[in-house]
Amino acid sequence: MTTPCQSCDDENEALTLEVPKDGLEVVQHVPLGSAGREHNTLYLAPRRITDEEFNTAELNALIDRMYAVMQAKSGVGIAANQIGKRLQLFIIEAKEDNPRYKVLGPVAKQVFINPTITQVSTLRKNFWHGCLSAHGEPRGNLASFEWIEYECQNEQGEMQKGRLDGFAAVIFQHEFRHLMGGTYLDLSQELLQKEVLEAKTAQGELPFFEWVDETLPLMIKGYQLGSAIEETSVLDLSR
Repeated sequence: MTTPCQSCDDENEALTLEVPKDGLEVVQHVPLGSAGREHNTLYLAPRRITDEEFNTAELNALIDRMYAVMQAKSGVGIAANQIGKRLQLFIIEAKEDNPRYKVLGPVAKQVFINPTITQVSTLRKNFWHGCLSAHGEPRGNLASFEWIEYECQNEQGEMQKGRLDGFAAVIFQHEFRHLMGGTYLDLSQELLQKEVLEAKTAQGELPFFEWVDETLPLMIKGYQLGSAIEETSVLDLSR
């Protein structure tokens, strides 16, 4: 059982760049109303990376370790709060030989720090999401904007602007959701076990990465374009 003091220590450490001596572990989803959710970094607001922290050994080491965890788990994205850090930071990358998503094509490695989304497409596509923080859980169907434009900082603190479309835009929005709070399991109303999903999509019984209307829940539901993460309420299911 965790004592209040231990809980405070863990929550304070979550706000630092420090990599724990025993390494990084992927934080797992806790259902709404379940014990422990209030202390889980997936549901707590992350802070901005400050000017003094850019281009430091500590930040670079954390990014390197996050990337190593993502690769080891065959993920295509990872956010800091997935490894117990309440920081506005995530990485995306899909290699050409990724066993889960190679059909969707490669996505270049990119680090996003203190990101905002500035513009989005009118059109949306569906995607059946899995997650490193939802090990063993069913896949969930959600909508993502077909393309997004963003602003962020890189590891050196330099401002970056860009546009992502297709699979890259889906991964970005999935990881951005983590910074907003929660996982696809908090939002999706359609859940299927991986084996069932693969069989149905292979037979053409279910849409996968196809155009959808606004009735399908949106991955970044509740986000106001141009808002900083700290101005965004942590997962508000009422919206």
